[in-house]
Amino acid sequence: MIKQDVPLWVPDEAMVSESPMARFMAYFNQREGLSCGDYPALHAATIAKRGAFWSALWDFCDVIGDKGTIDLADDAMPGAHFFPDARLNVAENLLRPSANAMAMVFRAEDKVERRISRAELSEMVSRAQQWLVDQGIGEGDRVAAMLPNMPEAVAMMLAVSSIGAIWSSCSPDFGPRGVLDRFGQIDPKLLITCDGYFYNGKTLDLTEKLEEIIPGLPSLASVLVVSLTGTAERVARALPKAATFEAALGRYAPKAVQFKRLPFNHPLYILFSSGTTGVPKCILHGAGGTLLQHLKEHRLHCGIGEGDRVFYFTTLGWMMWNWLASALAMGATLVLFDGSPFAPEPTILFDYAEAEKVSFFGTSAKYLDACKKAGLEPARTHHLPALRTMASTGSPLAAETFDWVYQAISPSVHLASISGGTDIVSCFVLGDPTSPVYAGEIQRPGLGMAVEVWDENGTPMHEGKGELVCTKAFPSMPIGFWNDPDGAKYHAAYFSRFSGIWQHGDFAEWTGHGGLVIHGRSDATLNPGGVRIGTAEIYAQVEQIPDVLESIAIGQNFDGDVRVVLFVRLKDGAVLDAALEKLIRSKIREGASPRHVPAKIVAVADIPRTKSGKITELAVRDIVHGREIKNREALANPEALELYKDLAVLQS
Repeated sequence: MIKQDVPLWVPDEAMVSESPMARFMAYFNQREGLSCGDYPALHAATIAKRGAFWSALWDFCDVIGDKGTIDLADDAMPGAHFFPDARLNVAENLLRPSANAMAMVFRAEDKVERRISRAELSEMVSRAQQWLVDQGIGEGDRVAAMLPNMPEAVAMMLAVSSIGAIWSSCSPDFGPRGVLDRFGQIDPKLLITCDGYFYNGKTLDLTEKLEEIIPGLPSLASVLVVSLTGTAERVARALPKAATFEAALGRYAPKAVQFKRLPFNHPLYILFSSGTTGVPKCILHGAGGTLLQHLKEHRLHCGIGEGDRVFYFTTLGWMMWNWLASALAMGATLVLFDGSPFAPEPTILFDYAEAEKVSFFGTSAKYLDACKKAGLEPARTHHLPALRTMASTGSPLAAETFDWVYQAISPSVHLASISGGTDIVSCFVLGDPTSPVYAGEIQRPGLGMAVEVWDENGTPMHEGKGELVCTKAFPSMPIGFWNDPDGAKYHAAYFSRFSGIWQHGDFAEWTGHGGLVIHGRSDATLNPGGVRIGTAEIYAQVEQIPDVLESIAIGQNFDGDVRVVLFVRLKDGAVLDAALEKLIRSKIREGASPRHVPAKIVAVADIPRTKSGKITELAVRDIVHGREIKNREALANPEALELYKDLAVLQS
């Protein structure tokens, strides 16, 4: 069991007592005749009374819809049915009336800046809804979007969900094969795209890419082209079945948006797995479960309320975009950004947060680590009094980066490392604004989430590293996978190892404070000498070394065993000489254990990563072993894989 003795942040009594989490605890206590006095007691009660908890959450968050009389009809996993007679619409909840007039602000690097009021958003959704209906798109139809993180993406998602159609998206930096591997499986009737996008100061046109993608989607009845770079008319003329967003919607007068209330598990989103080991899985998420989870996480765990300004650095290819959009239901303003987080200046995101008075700042652990290595000190260079919460996800946040946030950004911010994923479009473990923050730890399991750590035999572990599992059903479990009629792929993905238990695929460990540390993906766990080692433990040590920008570790089959191989990307001018190798090994030995020390250390110019920025240990492991990489299009930089192929240094 890991235990840090000194917290980095402790909420004061007023902060705790005034938090939505505390108000919900009092509400749930009164409603259920309980006496929960702290988060652990509340969490235990939400597991013991799961149906009552989700029903209370519905009422506490004023969900718009008909809840029905049954909160949980079937407790099996998979197969549980929450609110089987409920009717609701996600768009109706996100577009609810609010005293906050501003819906969204948007920047595309330093090229575009816009503001969208809630009234303007409703008008845009109304026009889009009317156009969709006239196009014959309705309940259950799939709409695919290849868009930047911009206001039209949010508006079209709301219009699609308002009529009961299914939304699926990716970002415009995906290659044609990556787009077709995803959208080609779901037969969309409509593709919404854009004329181009900005990245690292460059303007990138999408015409050629779209000319390759559209013929590969024969199910398309129409294509809608949104303008970002100012060339939408030219791009639309070059494409079959295409019209510009402005021309298509401009002929409709705005009116009250109509919301089709549908069953709790009516499909809302199709999200995709990373696809680095094959064609991406198409994960189908239901409206009610997604909404309830997001309301819980935004309102209770993040404390987001009306008038807050919520930023998350994400693209439409990452589930955090879907999560971000749901903050509209809180009456918050979405702070959208598209482009490089370091262009035109390394401080651009903090500049944006300062200018827009961001109260919730979400990003990836890799971004925060890159800021630390770049020597940024927003506490000295920026004025961020509104910033209350920072969230980090995508990979484990190292303890040293926790320290950096409190030293270099703000000593008073609530830093919440969160973890869950595309599979549940939400979190298993995340922040708690009523509890202290300790370096390197995720604070708590989420309310209603029966999270445990199990050993290989399925025995719960209170100490040591094991598999992160969820032992009870929860409403944001996928409805299933697309094109998986008997559920075999769905079952194999989460329930094949422990019957009736969700195995998430993370290697985790409880801490002495009731929090968790994620040690990386369990399918990338290293096993030298038969001892399981999490890759995140190695990264946490190596990336403290100034000359190392980032690293990736794999297990290589060698001489009848598995040995640890560490690849490092060095800063400009640094050399992997004997002295640096010695420093790396010493740091790992002292900070992790002798078993974590790599047998080989290899310098590389780049590290392959997915579109959402996650490093891809499995792809590197496969290419080192001479295996075929099935889906290079899933990577943001597939050319980097060639750096790991047929390395002579790994032959001895």
